[in-house]
Amino acid sequence: MTTTEKKRIDRQTMCNRLAMEFEDGWVANLGVGMPTLCSNYEYADKDIVFQSENGLIGYGPLAAKGEEHPNLVNAGVQYVTMKPGASILHHADSFTVIRGGYVDVTVLGAYEVAENGDFANWKTLGRKGGGIGGAMDLAVGAKRVWLALEHTTRDGHPRLLNRCKLPVTAVNVVSRVVTDLGLFDITPDGFLLREIAPGFTPEEVQELTEAKLTISPDLKEFYGA
Repeated sequence: MTTTEKKRIDRQTMCNRLAMEFEDGWVANLGVGMPTLCSNYEYADKDIVFQSENGLIGYGPLAAKGEEHPNLVNAGVQYVTMKPGASILHHADSFTVIRGGYVDVTVLGAYEVAENGDFANWKTLGRKGGGIGGAMDLAVGAKRVWLALEHTTRDGHPRLLNRCKLPVTAVNVVSRVVTDLGLFDITPDGFLLREIAPGFTPEEVQELTEAKLTISPDLKEFYGA
């Protein structure tokens, strides 16, 4: 079986794995697209405060069908639930939270990420998607920037690169990346593969990665997959 035929990790499981890394009491911002799935994770004894650029603080999982409220949406315009004590803020006040350094972690999607922590996630000519928007504030305002993205493009090109080829959103800010092939930390030596998708070898992941990978001596199978 080739690497293109092997089953990769699904999006909810990818986001669950990042969500497991959130610490009790953190304020977390979830970017448009895949990262919003982090709010669906069952946090058990952890209290995570989700903050959205459009003015929600303290929202919960995505709303089930039939339970949507037309005025309660996240940054991706998905209907969400609100937890006890949640607040609705003016858009400008929400960005004051971000720019003031109160966001402990932001999880963003991306087209590309480089081994030095640069990333590119905004629309350019000929691409679908939004403009740079709030990502530029989150990239410099949040204490931690983590990414959730598919490991390769639809036509098989790597997204984990030596250097970004697209216009960069921010430089040297990303510290953790989850893809459908594994969990990576960005270290002074580049990408460190910590956990790997079931059924894949480190050599196969390297074949689908432009940047050179360092393999953790404690490499594990992707947790929760």
